[in-house]
Amino acid sequence: MTVAAQPVLNISCYQFVPLPDAAALGDVLRARARAADLKGTILLAQEGINVFLAGPEQAVRGFVAALKQDARFADLAPKESWSATVPFRKMLVKVKREIIRMDHPAIQPAQGRAPSVDPVTLRRWLTTGRDDEGREVVTLDTRNAFEVDAGTFEGAIDWRIGKFTEFPAALRAHKAELHNKTVVSFCTGGIRCEKAAILMREEGLPHVYQLEGGILKYFELTDGAHYQGGCFVFDDRAVLAPDLAADPNGKRAGTTPRAHIATTM
Repeated sequence: MTVAAQPVLNISCYQFVPLPDAAALGDVLRARARAADLKGTILLAQEGINVFLAGPEQAVRGFVAALKQDARFADLAPKESWSATVPFRKMLVKVKREIIRMDHPAIQPAQGRAPSVDPVTLRRWLTTGRDDEGREVVTLDTRNAFEVDAGTFEGAIDWRIGKFTEFPAALRAHKAELHNKTVVSFCTGGIRCEKAAILMREEGLPHVYQLEGGILKYFELTDGAHYQGGCFVFDDRAVLAPDLAADPNGKRAGTTPRAHIATTM
């Protein structure tokens, strides 16, 4: 569900796709974003792109349209929300080793995604507690503990990890608990739960899905049922309510570990 349009359009999107020209591409996108007076963060790596941008609607949509002219980004599907002011303080473009750090080089989403479940289907599954084959459904929060504290799905599994690089070890410690269940991994916008789902498949869990588009897409396409609290976001809004409006009771961005700002979704 979305709130009434406000002046600033906020988007987040990512694409796992080989980018051998990441550094050169970064220079192009930096100049393009600054020319459009956009603010946010764009992360580039050999494995793909991760985008967080905010600004006037026409400028943001124009930037996305230009980006999609590159065939590698034709399938980008931004998550959208609106705000009264721009929640980013500057425009940053960074080239990293990974667009979401897992420190597990064998996980290459560009070579094949794990199966996904769309938000509307997940809402239906959570209402009955079963998937379409009658198997018990559990949700697995792949985010950092301080994010989970702002809100999560009812009954979600939370391993209290401090950073995403801890996820592989946590999975191996708890894997036996997930057997014979349908596991839906989720995160803010889809990027972490995509890598997590691939790893779980490789670790021998057969019934694993990623939540397509993450919590933000769940809020956008459903009424937020089965979710408690808000969704922590890595900008000055801090926490979004299920209607995608900034939650006035949410944790303020000033208390956010700054090393994590705009690097994780």
